[in-house]
Amino acid sequence: MSSEPILLSKALASFDALWSPRIVTRVNDYDVRIAKVEGEHIWHAHDDTDEFFLVLDGELHISLREPDGERTVLLPQGAVFTVPRGTEHKPHAPSGAAILMFEPTGTPTVGDRHDEVPDHVDSTIGHALDNA
Repeated sequence: MSSEPILLSKALASFDALWSPRIVTRVNDYDVRIAKVEGEHIWHAHDDTDEFFLVLDGELHISLREPDGERTVLLPQGAVFTVPRGTEHKPHAPSGAAILMFEPTGTPTVGDRHDEVPDHVDSTIGHALDNA
């Protein structure tokens, strides 16, 4: 990790891959990840951790399957939302967005339980940020 400040706009400009987070720094045992997203991700759940989202640019929708039924939250630029552990959810960004996530190091982007992973989804634990 860098010992210098990281400008998020520069970090986001350093890659184009969608749904493929980059790790910008670590805080204790957590990754701070950024990602460019557009279209739909997949239904998935993280059994052992909450998932924190901050929308840096654009608009993110997160569909949730909750005990009372399914609902979708809308996150405009600057909004934050935490998906509680164990909650099935599906992020989607019809017009594209840039997001920041805060997750325990090693958390897979498709969670512990998920639908079939399509080819366009990078189901890794985050990539190191290059040249930011």
